[in-house]
Parts: sequence; C-alpha cells; structure tokens
Amino acid sequence: LLTATGLRKIIFDAIPHVVKAAIPAGIGLFIAFLGLQDAKLVIPSESTGVTPASFNLLGGAGWGAVMPLIVAVFSLLLIAVLSHKKVKGSILWGILGGTGLYYVLGFTVKGFYKGFAESLSFNPLKPFAAFASESFGKVFTEGFDFSAYLSADGHSVGGLVILFTTTALAFCMVDMFDTLGTLYGACRGGDLLVKNDKGELEVPNMNKAMMADALATCTGSVLGTSTVTTFVESSAGVAAGGKTGITSLVTSAAFAVALFFAPIAKLIPSYAYGAALIYVGVLMMGGVKDIDWKDISVSVPAFLTVAMMPFTYNISYGIAFGLLSYVVIKAFCGEIKEIKIGTWVITALFIAMFFLTH
Repeated sequence: LLTATGLRKIIFDAIPHVVKAAIPAGIGLFIAFLGLQDAKLVIPSESTGVTPASFNLLGGAGWGAVMPLIVAVFSLLLIAVLSHKKVKGSILWGILGGTGLYYVLGFTVKGFYKGFAESLSFNPLKPFAAFASESFGKVFTEGFDFSAYLSADGHSVGGLVILFTTTALAFCMVDMFDTLGTLYGACRGGDLLVKNDKGELEVPNMNKAMMADALATCTGSVLGTSTVTTFVESSAGVAAGGKTGITSLVTSAAFAVALFFAPIAKLIPSYAYGAALIYVGVLMMGGVKDIDWKDISVSVPAFLTVAMMPFTYNISYGIAFGLLSYVVIKAFCGEIKEIKIGTWVITALFIAMFFLTH
C-alpha cells in the first residue's frame, strides 16, 4: 500500500541528504562484515563479541582450520589485483581462483575428501518435492493462523490489537528502509543514480523497483518462504558491472539450474565468496569522501548511519539512528527550520518502533 500510493518514495525523499550520503558506506561496511564472517576471518567471541580467527599454527591452530583462512585472503587479494589490472569479471575469477586453491590444498588436509563423492550425488526431481510437501502452500488449505495472538495470556482485545499493530509496524519499517537503503546504496556503488528536478540524486525508476520488491515480499510470505526482497549482497553484482534487468534474468536462470545441481553449486566454499563481499565493501566505502566531517550536525548523523548498520546487523537501524541524531542536533542548534515535516514523521515512527517492539 505504501508503494502503490507513492508514500514510500515520499518517505525516502524525506530522509536528509547527510543520511543518504552515508547509506552506501554503511552498507559497504555491513557487506564487508558479512563477508568476514562467511570467510571465517572474524568469529564469535564471548568476551568481545567478535574476534579474528587464529592463524597460529605453532600455537595450537590446526592446518585444517588455517588453510581455509589462507584461501579467503588469497581470494580477496586476487580480486583486488585483477580489478586493478581492469580484468573483466575480476570478482568471479577471484571466487573461482579461491575455489580452485581450496580444493588443491584439500589434499594436504587429512580426511578432507572423505565422503566427498557421496556429497555430490543429486536427484534431479528433488526440487519438485518441495511443491508436494505439507509445508508448501499451507495458507491455501488452512488459512492464515493468528491463534498465537488470539490466545496470548494476559492480553485484552485492545492489547492484542496494539501487539499485532506494533509487530506489523516493526516488520514494515525494517523491510521498507532495508530496501530503500539497499537500492540507493547499490545504485550509488554502480554509479546509477540520476538527478531529479531538484538536483538531488535518486534511484532511477524507483517506484517500479519498489513495487517489484513489495509484490515479491507479499508473495513470498504467503508461500511460506524467507522474505523475498532486495538483498544487500546484490551490490556484488552491481560492482561487477551488472546494471540492467538482463543481469537479474541471468541470475534467476542460474538459480533455477542450481536447483537441479545443488551439491555442485555448493562446491563454492564460503571462504571464496566471502572474500568477494569484503571487496564489494571496499568499493562502497568511497562515498564517505563526500561527507563534511568538520560539521558536527553532519558528521554525527553520518557516522551513526555508517556504524550502526554493521553493529546492529540491520540497515534500517542505521538509518534510524542517523535520522534521530540529525533531528535532535538540528533542533537544539537553532536549525529546526531545516527539518522537513516528513523527516519528523519518519523519526516519530522509528521512536514508536523502538519503544513498542524492543
């Protein structure tokens, strides 16, 4: 509804320029963080939250654990070198090069190939089994199930309405701003942004892009899948030169083929494609040069937007903290007239989301 009525674009236009400028860098840092985790270069830690993986072969780290980390570093450096030399498809070649090294070094790890042949076996008809499973399409046979809300103990009817509304608000806000941020960040990274009548940069055909995302989100939810939405990892494709709808069609076709050859597709180790995400993060950090770091009313919202995306593991929360700080600083520094009405409304919605759903 927000997309169909045009409110979604109005909401995005109400986001201050300083926050928009910081979004690509924040997404880049977020993508890099995801890549570091996929490559196992950064691992969980009880004391500090995260910590670097150990390369210390002399201190207890086994070669079987260190070898994949070397592959990840090799893949990242290979992508960087090939990109510097203007080799087309450098990210893809970096992933394939890392994959090749991974399996060559696998011969030096005891038990690496144990059960390898069995893991490659596949059933071409397996993808269609999902369509016959009990979980698929249950909504059409049993309807939407809101029993968990209706049977909640200690809630009045009014309380249940508030619970349901705030839950919907949280999902809506997170999905909407994740999509808006991803679209803007990916287009900024691919130099696809265009100037509108006001001279401001915006996503081309934004309404169509958001409508496609909105329809996919609703359809995927009804079919019981994970959210079908605009994913931040798509920036990897944009960074590699994918700038038209043909890119999406080719990717879709590749996914369809992968359904029948899933074990073979899984041969690509996370250590190789994680390095690609780290490199995309590097490419997207360039936007910080356009931010006036000497102006506190600009630097604080920009920094919070960039930092809170990876730290909260959520793009929309980065936008939220950027907006909140922008409004407060402008209001208390005598520049309240610079704040748009739409900015006030969005900030109020984020405050409501934080207090009612967290």
